[in-house]
Amino acid sequence: MKIAFQNEAFCAALNAHRLSKLMTWKQVAEASGVSASTLTRMMQGKRPDIDGLAALLTWSGLKAEDFLGPHQGNRAETLAQMTALLRADPKLSEPSKLALEGVLHATYERLLSL
Repeated sequence: MKIAFQNEAFCAALNAHRLSKLMTWKQVAEASGVSASTLTRMMQGKRPDIDGLAALLTWSGLKAEDFLGPHQGNRAETLAQMTALLRADPKLSEPSKLALEGVLHATYERLLSL
């Protein structure tokens, strides 16, 4: 079984984190210590070097194992993980969490049926 780093998923998660912080990519480069050119190459599909990956994981709080595939073992279902993350977000009110959870569940179930 070949395990590969899922760069596209990592970049999408990194971008979501950047947007939640209202930061530009230049600010991400400065805050993480990774060059802007490294970030540009990553967004174009190139994998980061190990030092750049470590710096970005540390800056973002993302976990490397979430971007290694294929996943096996006792990993929680995707929908359960997303729900837990939404429920843990201190920036959202309880009604907002419930609304987002409803949209997420409905969308996820709909997309599974396509």
